[in-house]
Amino acid sequence: MPIERVDPRPGADEITTLREFLDYFRATLRRQVEGLDEDQLHVTIDPSPMTLGGMVKHLAFVESWWFNYVLAGRDEVEPWASVDWRSDPDWDWESAAGQSPAELDAMLVEAIAESDRLLDEALARGGLDQRALRERKNGQTATLRWILVHMIEEYARHCGHADLLRESIDGATDL
Repeated sequence: MPIERVDPRPGADEITTLREFLDYFRATLRRQVEGLDEDQLHVTIDPSPMTLGGMVKHLAFVESWWFNYVLAGRDEVEPWASVDWRSDPDWDWESAAGQSPAELDAMLVEAIAESDRLLDEALARGGLDQRALRERKNGQTATLRWILVHMIEEYARHCGHADLLRESIDGATDL
């Protein structure tokens, strides 16, 4: 049975709309990799080294970075905390090789659950205009609204990449 994906409701309030779009794209990405084996998760389309497995791990990292590290101001957690990002800025993408589909999906599902928990805590403290507890690399502090829109953009962009990769693997286009 495919991973459930619910269309965002038109006319909902702003917080609901943002969360439903984020959830929609999260589910879309998980559907795009659902049913693939380990070899299929590591197929590339020249000239890009991008893989679906790497994409899943990258998005687990992005979830943790924006909600745990930036929004909540917490220390980085493993497996991300011990990575030497300066020597391997694509570690999240490359290190997925050798991980099973179940491991990668569980990593993403766990990251999403933690992100949602931290998002609920932030929303209980205030609205979408509240500032993250940690500055971005450019010295600016993002609002919660900005983080949610950025996460929607991140997923939507990678879902487009995933469409192309999945179709090249097994022809699937209606995910």
